Amino acid sequence: MTLNRTQASLTKAMLLIGALIGGQAQADQAENISTETLYLQQCAACHGPDRLGGMGPALLPDNLGRLKQSEAEQVIREGRPATQMGGYQTLLNNEQIAALTDFIYQPPSHELKWGEAEIRSSQEVSHPQGSLPDKPVFEADLMNLFLVVEIGDHHVTLLDGDKLEPIHRFPSRFALHGGPKYSPDGRYVYFGSRDGWITKYDIYNLKVVAEVRAGINMRNIAVSADGNYVLAANYLPHSMVLFDARNLDMLDFIPVQNDAGDSSRVSAVYTAPPRGSFIAALKDMPEAWEIAVENGEAKVRRMTTDTLLDDFFFDPGYRHLIGAARDGKHGVVIDLDTGQTTAELPLPGMPHLGSGITWEYEGRRVMATPHFRAGAISIIDMDTWQVIKTLKTEGPGFFMRSHENSRYAWADVFFGPNADKVHIIDKQTLEIVRTLQPEPGKVAAHVEFDRYGEKLLLSIWDNDGAIIVYDADTLEEEKRLPMKKPSGKYNVWNKINYEEGTSH
Repeated sequence: MTLNRTQASLTKAMLLIGALIGGQAQADQAENISTETLYLQQCAACHGPDRLGGMGPALLPDNLGRLKQSEAEQVIREGRPATQMGGYQTLLNNEQIAALTDFIYQPPSHELKWGEAEIRSSQEVSHPQGSLPDKPVFEADLMNLFLVVEIGDHHVTLLDGDKLEPIHRFPSRFALHGGPKYSPDGRYVYFGSRDGWITKYDIYNLKVVAEVRAGINMRNIAVSADGNYVLAANYLPHSMVLFDARNLDMLDFIPVQNDAGDSSRVSAVYTAPPRGSFIAALKDMPEAWEIAVENGEAKVRRMTTDTLLDDFFFDPGYRHLIGAARDGKHGVVIDLDTGQTTAELPLPGMPHLGSGITWEYEGRRVMATPHFRAGAISIIDMDTWQVIKTLKTEGPGFFMRSHENSRYAWADVFFGPNADKVHIIDKQTLEIVRTLQPEPGKVAAHVEFDRYGEKLLLSIWDNDGAIIVYDADTLEEEKRLPMKKPSGKYNVWNKINYEEGTSH
């Protein structure tokens, strides 16, 4: 992996030096070439001649979904700090930069292919499992570590959850998506990027140990409960890919099709620990799939529904799947043992079930979910599947978090004019007891608790952002750690133990 990156960096450096030496003569010549040729001359060394990516990310409309076109134009002009991406404002004029930006936001004219051969050839194993020391190179409570994903400059910070201080910061692939997944012992973490890369990272040794590219546009990954397998869910191609977790060897390629030959994007894949399986949500077919692994092969069980489902949630025992219907008006409950739909839920406003949480309330278990399109949080009795309360919020939300040891649940207001606010809900009264505005004008989002539920971390979602540490009991701010748009924080203990207040 290092050799390939170095070669690509040298190639780009040579292109830049050549362009500078050419001076005005080369700039004048560039005026007369097509945008596609300009791309091949200036961008292909890092991003691939087919725009599928290389050292740099894939430059395709779906893969650039998190980057506004105006922001992409600025990156081409000025470069991106702490990366190999240099600025082109001395090499290209404004019209050429604008044309290149338009070009990468248009679908390519050629067919995009990423199958078994491409996946296998992309694999890079830097440190085979078992080749690195088993003792960590730092001192900390290994179960109370956080990984903070900073999407502002595509880095990840490893944070000591006791001292709440950074241990190490390292570069990531472009646009990590779906949250990192830990091995059951917490030593390894697996990252999935929007343009299909899976990166296995050894936390003990602070090293990337293996990488493989599962697809062109990937939604997320899941790690099996026993830690043996990684499953990737793709938008493009319409597939799932199964890997051996040790060195990311590909085991199985699963086309996502129905009996009629229709194919579907995969919205997400989840691990169902008590079932020893994975559950997949499909974007374009009214089905949910359960995938078991037998002798290194995926065995698919298909469950049909009467509506397309966009997002999933599970009860703690993974007996029931709760899915959000595409119409944004209701949800369905599926018995995973029978595959039958057993209840419907009135959930207007497109719930973000993947961020839902559960807790005990008056002797029964309830779940709560924010909504993408409505300023509301729905609280549902998980025995009767009735909505017992709807809390009005100051705008649509994205994330909810809590902890078994905390009285409170936190919910952001991610969309709209009040995105700089966050609500705190008393789980026993089902009331919003406080609304914070940590930094006016900047989005406040995504809470994660430490392993004990005593401290919590909140993101200021801005390039000049921060992680804010709060006391989980008094709700008072304790400290701020500057970060580059920290999108998510993931505590080892909470994730590997499926703590009731965190996401899957």
